[in-house]
Amino acid sequence: MGRRLSAAVFVVTTLMVAALLLRPAGAQKETDDQLAFSYVAGAENGPERWGEIKPEWAICGNGSLQSPIDLSYGRGVPTLGYLDPAYRPAEATIVNRGHDIMLRFDGDAGSLVINGTAYHLSQLHWHTPSEHAVDGRAYDMELHMVHYSAEGKAAVVAFLYTEVAIGGHDAFLQGLEPFIRRIAGNDDQQEQRVGAVDPRGVRGFPAEYYRYMGSLTTPPCTEGVVWTVVKEVNYVRTVSSDQLRLLRQAVHDGMQDNARPLQKANNRDISIFMFTRLRDSF
Repeated sequence: MGRRLSAAVFVVTTLMVAALLLRPAGAQKETDDQLAFSYVAGAENGPERWGEIKPEWAICGNGSLQSPIDLSYGRGVPTLGYLDPAYRPAEATIVNRGHDIMLRFDGDAGSLVINGTAYHLSQLHWHTPSEHAVDGRAYDMELHMVHYSAEGKAAVVAFLYTEVAIGGHDAFLQGLEPFIRRIAGNDDQQEQRVGAVDPRGVRGFPAEYYRYMGSLTTPPCTEGVVWTVVKEVNYVRTVSSDQLRLLRQAVHDGMQDNARPLQKANNRDISIFMFTRLRDSF
């Protein structure tokens, strides 16, 4: 009896520790208050006034390491190394957060090691148009893969996409389309269980990436986020017009263009890693 009790306690403790590792700390978690802010320029709750809406959002207006930024002034740093995530399939739920569509991983979807720290994949979501720009160029869509360390620090890997009117669909997003349609504009059903999703379906080709320290791009705009923005060199990621339309129509009114305006770089270090040989980054 004592051994069975000890085994049960061990299992429960292990599950609790795993849950803590996978759960983002509140300090770097995006707000769940869907209607408290908007992306409408000039509105009372528009992006220029996010820092005035709540005291805990003040850094949105006065922070010096805010995101997104224009990645025009990067310098090559070969020591950054290849991206080598250890992702795995995990149960997931598609969520309409009002300001975006999020795929939340309910199980352990694996991790990515950055500067010796393991960041566990928590969720991913889409912005249309892109939030970051490269050499002044904005893209049609940006995918964010959000990770958290055991200490609750955030790291985001971003991918940029170009719209293609005919064809050019994104295969990973295509697999989620039936679930997104079920929660699009449905106030009574904002979540839909998807089942097991393999994040390795977000695949890359030989590429370069930018690395810098920034913030969440939605309130509370917490700083200290490690950003990795992947830019394709010989291959342009594409998304179909129908897929963009689905993402834009699914969110609340005023959230169709859910990209925060560019923020000041403030002389931040922006590093670039360039691949020197063929290799899949994801």
